[in-house]
Amino acid sequence: MKKLLVFLLAMAAIGAHAQTIKNLAPGKPEEVGFSADRLARIDQLINDYTSKKWIPGAVVLIARNGKIVHYKAYGYSDFEKQTLLKKDDIFRMASQTKAITSLAVMMLFEEGKFSLDDPISRYIPEFKNPKLLGTVNWTDTTYSTSPAKNEITIRHLLSHTSGIDYADIGSQEFKAIYAKSKVPSGIGTNNIVLADKIKILGTLPLKHNPGEQFTYGLNTDVLGYLVEVISGQSLDQFFRARIFQPLGMNDTYFYLPEQKYNRLVGLHQTSGGTPKKMLPPTGKGINPDYPATKGTYFSGGAGLSGPIEDYAKLLQLFLNKGEYNGVRLLSRKTVELMLTNQCQPPITNQFGLGFGLETEKNDYQSVFSIGSFSWGGAFNTQYWADPKEKLIGLIYTNMYASPNYQVGDKFKVLTYQAIAD
Repeated sequence: MKKLLVFLLAMAAIGAHAQTIKNLAPGKPEEVGFSADRLARIDQLINDYTSKKWIPGAVVLIARNGKIVHYKAYGYSDFEKQTLLKKDDIFRMASQTKAITSLAVMMLFEEGKFSLDDPISRYIPEFKNPKLLGTVNWTDTTYSTSPAKNEITIRHLLSHTSGIDYADIGSQEFKAIYAKSKVPSGIGTNNIVLADKIKILGTLPLKHNPGEQFTYGLNTDVLGYLVEVISGQSLDQFFRARIFQPLGMNDTYFYLPEQKYNRLVGLHQTSGGTPKKMLPPTGKGINPDYPATKGTYFSGGAGLSGPIEDYAKLLQLFLNKGEYNGVRLLSRKTVELMLTNQCQPPITNQFGLGFGLETEKNDYQSVFSIGSFSWGGAFNTQYWADPKEKLIGLIYTNMYASPNYQVGDKFKVLTYQAIAD
């Protein structure tokens, strides 16, 4: 009898654990503590934005306890052709790529391939003996430098404290330096190779000493190349074999297969108060249809495109403490580390190993629970996950330089106000 009792308790423990590992599935709002009536306010919000032509369209997804309770498409994928947007249409995710690259890095970290405080120059020698930018001569964009106090570590890159700035969207000085050296932002630069550009980046100066400030920059592109160096695979191959196939992210790509071109949402920007589809080339010489081409540049910081439900699976992986679809990609402890603030005083940013974080220091700013993690992309795609509420939220629009970016903030508020448990 005693042995039977022990067995039943063990089975109950296994069952309880299994219940915590959830794959996403359709559900009803009331099943997971949402009010369907209050969720309908989201329909009112997005329909208002589309009817006023502030955005061409949007797809939103909300899941709680692994149940998808609000998943809808609004408006158009091509505003001028009035092509209706579908839930499984493919969006350019831009900087939402960073979380996936960070996951890849931490998978290799768990295999003992490196330590987080290893200098990146150990694996990419061009970053040896980094220098700080001094003064810039704007007549020819030459500049002076001085030695940095220390080297860039992998932890610095994951937390955006390395001193590397951003091409196209960074400071004036570094936009000029990177442009002169032909180091790209990672979007729409199809016919070059990541290794070549990261090696050039390693020879260029830093904005500040590694670890002393938070500078959102090309850090995750460097990490993408680190994955290639250590794994012996292209970033595209690593993502496909080690992350996308195991998680069932079957429609996420750097470059779409031709049979999926018709699912790519048009990239729009506001012109004369109305969304206009961007046509090549843009002001920066980028083809806005870049994922609907063939290419060889796998930007770990900005290159991916995919549908909203694919990314929800990634977020559920982190809510599940590293397991999804019957496979474990990370341990619970590594997920906890990634979601711990890495920015030490005097840095005030709250950022982990790949995510922006909600902590006690910034919790007054939003409706998120402490412990939530979030980010977004340049084309007005936004996501967050809230471990306390077991909640995922995403909104995708693919608007460039949108004056109505706040639709995402309002969506977050309307998600939380619908919680009724």
